[in-house]
Amino acid sequence: MTRDELLARISIDPNVCFGKTCIRGHRIWVSLILDLLAGGMTTADILTEYPGLEEADILACVAYGAEMTRERYFDFRTASTD
Repeated sequence: MTRDELLARISIDPNVCFGKTCIRGHRIWVSLILDLLAGGMTTADILTEYPGLEEADILACVAYGAEMTRERYFDFRTASTD
């Protein structure tokens, strides 16, 4: 599946989940899936927890996260930990 095909699985609708980025056709935030992956859950774990999702949906979240970080810089050394 191409990057564009993956990104087509992501939606932003101001009338759904307050406009947060979601997996198309679901009310599951992209940030939730990325947080679960960052916390150590595997794709298989997430698919078990959210049986309506497909592996491509999880890859779409990763692709979206990658797209959002392109050409951006965040200095973690000066980030507030409050």
